[in-house]
Amino acid sequence: MNQTKKIIKCKAFLKTKNLTLYSNTSTYARITMTNFIKKSEINSKWVLIDAKNAVVGRLAAYISKVLRGKNKTQYTPNMDNGDFVIVTNIEKIKFTGKKFANKKYYRHTNWPGGIKSSTPAFLMSKSKPEQILKLAVKRMLPSGPLAKKQLSKLKIYKGKVHPHESQNPTIVNFEKLNPKNKISLN
Repeated sequence: MNQTKKIIKCKAFLKTKNLTLYSNTSTYARITMTNFIKKSEINSKWVLIDAKNAVVGRLAAYISKVLRGKNKTQYTPNMDNGDFVIVTNIEKIKFTGKKFANKKYYRHTNWPGGIKSSTPAFLMSKSKPEQILKLAVKRMLPSGPLAKKQLSKLKIYKGKVHPHESQNPTIVNFEKLNPKNKISLN
């Protein structure tokens, strides 16, 4: 009863000022709208990650979150709000369990009977360790043109040297985020 009197008084006040009333019908939780980011407000930063002794799946999950912009407060699913990610020491990346030898990557040549498979051990022997991480990150992003644009923000390099020093990347110590992120086996 008391709440209805307050609403009536509020309506009377707003009518005198020619304003409208937005009444929130929920008494438990306030309903608020998320502020979506506009194209002019997008500000991409650069992040540097050292992949030495990092677990592939955990690293790919973190990278895909940063590429999409989910680590920011103004995440918008239909905008490219993510940051650029530089990954160094990719040749020292690790797998847990027996995945290094047993995991298979499949692709098709679009010809009949043209299915091809490869393993992480085969890609490492062909000196393509960046392909392993790129495939893992690509499969964690949604399919479509926006994901291709976001995947182009991923820069992977062997060794510690990279050509993006002028962007002043912020260094993320991936091993210290969680003790499970690094592995000393393999």
